[in-house]
Order: sequence, then C-alpha cells, then structure tokens
Amino acid sequence: MREPAPPYAGEGAHALWHVSEDATIRRFEPHPRPGHNADEPLVWAIDTRHLPLYWFPRECPRATFWAEGATSDDDVERFLDGDPRRRVHAIEGAWLGRMRSARVVAYRMPEETFEQDDDRFWVSRAAVEPLELVELGDLLALHAGAGIELRVVPALLPLWERVVAATLGFSGIRLRNATLAR
Repeated sequence: MREPAPPYAGEGAHALWHVSEDATIRRFEPHPRPGHNADEPLVWAIDTRHLPLYWFPRECPRATFWAEGATSDDDVERFLDGDPRRRVHAIEGAWLGRMRSARVVAYRMPEETFEQDDDRFWVSRAAVEPLELVELGDLLALHAGAGIELRVVPALLPLWERVVAATLGFSGIRLRNATLAR
C-alpha cells in the first residue's frame, strides 16, 4: 500500500468526492473504467487528502509528487527544493489558460456504499446520489491557498520520467494528453 500524499493547508475532514466539469449530475451510475475490470461497473471517488489531484480541467495532463518515508535527501533537494513537506503539481504551459477558465465542481458523496479500492480511490457498486455540490472556483488560487506548488513546464513527460525514476510518491493523470516533445 502506498503512503498517502502529505496534508495540505485547509484540508478539512475526511470525505469522499467526485470531481467534474459537469455541474448538473444528480445521480452517479456505475460504469466500467477504462484500464480496469470492464465486467464490474463502478462509481469512483477520491478522499479529501487526494482531492487536489483533481483540481484541474478533466483532460489536463498533470504530474503530482511529494516526499514519502523512503524518499532520499537528494530527491527532496532536486524535486522539492529541500522541503520534504512540499506537494508539487505540474502542468504544461499550454494548459494554463484552461486552468484559469475551467469551471470545476466537487460532489461530496455519501460513504455508505463505498469501499477503498486502493490507497487513494474509493468505489461503489451501487448508484450514488451526491450529498452536496461544491464549486471549486479559481484553480490557481485553490492550489496557492492549499500551499501546493503548481509548476508550469514546457513539456510534462520529461519531468514525469524523472519523477517516476526517483524515490518520490507520485500520481500522474491524463498523461496520454501530454505533449510528446522530450
């Protein structure tokens, strides 16, 4: 089991969330997730600690990383500017305008039918009606207020390759949408 990401400023209590650019969802129906067991439709959620992994437009490729217990001092210095408590989220410069303009919402989900799928994701085999809808607002300000560094890089994949070869904790999402330039 992987270590969780470090806490962030203003994190709040544990809850389960589904993040979307669609603010009109009234009920989440189980569906297959690409790359997972297609025979088992599920509703997916993320916990509060890992919610910032989704403070992005849906299709935005991002590399996120932080120190874990086994992270070397060299990697803390190289990737986290010497601060082992730092969380970093990186996007390509081409996505900055979309980060500024996207309307992203978080649905708080009832926990009764969810079970932990792995250390970050939660799944429900039953349809779920959200408890509340939270407008996330300015995604850049959200990162800043949480004390999560948002790095803007020309191309994400070269950074990603260095991150996964290091001793960091990490999550990469929508990397198939990253610029192929190396």
